[in-house]
Amino acid sequence: MPAFTPELLAVGALVLPALAAAALPLCRRVPNVREAITLTAGGGLALLVWTLAPLVIAGARPEVAFGRLLPGIELGLKVEPLGMLFGLVAGSLWIVNSVYSIGYMRANGEPRQTTYYVCFAVAISATMGVAFAANLVTLFLFYEALTLSTYPLVTHARTPAAMASGRRYLGVLLGTSMVLFLPAIALTYTLAGRQDFVPGGILAGTAGAGVLGALLALYVFGIGKVAVMPFHVWLPAAMVAPTPVSALLHAVAVVKAGVFTLLKVVVAIFGLGALSGGVTSGWLLYVAATTVLLASAIALAQDNLKRRLAYSTISQLSYVALAAALFTPVAAEGAALHIACHAVAKITLFFAAGSIYTASHKTEVSQLDGIGRRMPWTMSAFAIGALGMIGLPPAAGFLSKWFMLQAGMQGRQWTAVAVIVVSTALNAAYFLPIVYRAFFVPEREPAADAGGHRPHPGHGEAPWPMVVALTTTAALTVVLFFRPDVPLALARQILEP
Repeated sequence: MPAFTPELLAVGALVLPALAAAALPLCRRVPNVREAITLTAGGGLALLVWTLAPLVIAGARPEVAFGRLLPGIELGLKVEPLGMLFGLVAGSLWIVNSVYSIGYMRANGEPRQTTYYVCFAVAISATMGVAFAANLVTLFLFYEALTLSTYPLVTHARTPAAMASGRRYLGVLLGTSMVLFLPAIALTYTLAGRQDFVPGGILAGTAGAGVLGALLALYVFGIGKVAVMPFHVWLPAAMVAPTPVSALLHAVAVVKAGVFTLLKVVVAIFGLGALSGGVTSGWLLYVAATTVLLASAIALAQDNLKRRLAYSTISQLSYVALAAALFTPVAAEGAALHIACHAVAKITLFFAAGSIYTASHKTEVSQLDGIGRRMPWTMSAFAIGALGMIGLPPAAGFLSKWFMLQAGMQGRQWTAVAVIVVSTALNAAYFLPIVYRAFFVPEREPAADAGGHRPHPGHGEAPWPMVVALTTTAALTVVLFFRPDVPLALARQILEP
């Protein structure tokens, strides 16, 4: 695409999903056209980000200015390695999620499908804005747009339970943003006189250790999408949404936007040097460690499959906070790489959960005995995704955990090392029994109803678009283990100008 400059590619990554969102309502009565627009936009976005990524790896840092919001506060985009890595994840997985959505929404007869695809497209546009934001204010605006655009997806069913979950979703995410995140941005501007992202940070020497420690706390708890305890409650509640939305929340956009923002703040607002070794920042390690272990323990007790996956996400994404709390380059690389590794594995697991529900209407782990024999593609993909979560080869999750362990041992941060080892054992404890039940425990005969009739257990795999999507993401989990070149190259550049 030689005619397209890097700047145009960056803008196009935001504009293309937005244009799709504008066009979709015009086709609400023609589902095939509506879904063709979604797939075309998804494919176009993937092409844009994969065209832009090699340019960023080669040193390009495209910038686009939108204009001045207030004196000294500019709006604009700047594509750097960490944002490019996040943009690759969201831009690549949208089309796969769209293929899956077509199969899921049609097979389950979901209402308001046009609204669903519109909100999904707006959410992806906002996600790309978060990824490519040049400064804190631009990021904040797209971050909030992501919250608002995903609210209709969380409340898609419009049942009392869905509406209650939506209120919790908005309450926690908007509350933390307005009460903690926005004041943190204002204080940053007051201290540094600027709010742009700079490798090495902008806060060194601007205030004492106590002030910087308090500012870090505002960011950690104010970026509610990180789901650090106790501000994690919105995530399990949001599992009332359709499964493709759960995949969006966990793998493509929402929690990824949270951990990306936290990591970006640590490396490009504070700077690793300003935080390393400080008693006022050491607490972050223990907050992250508590979330990792406690969420894993709660996941172990969940029989509902989606809730188990939700608490797994809370634990897994706090690995990024844990690594960021080590304040070393290797740890930052591992945190960045984990964004990509977790994405492909976790979306596979949610795709599998949705396929199980669609094909057999089973939602509980205790109901999955023998289901791997009727759904071998789905459960094989689930097994690969589980290996990614545990961190075992040949799944990509091994790579990011290796970087984190290396960083912990190099810095003699034995607490971090112990947390990663113990949580890995807990991951195995709540994922491997599911795989074992699916393939090695005989399927139970369904109980008879009042008339003595036994319901049919199901008819094999879910519709083919769903199987294609989950097989693709499972394959990506393995491919990323053997060929991590692009995400690894970007992760290794996140501290470079």
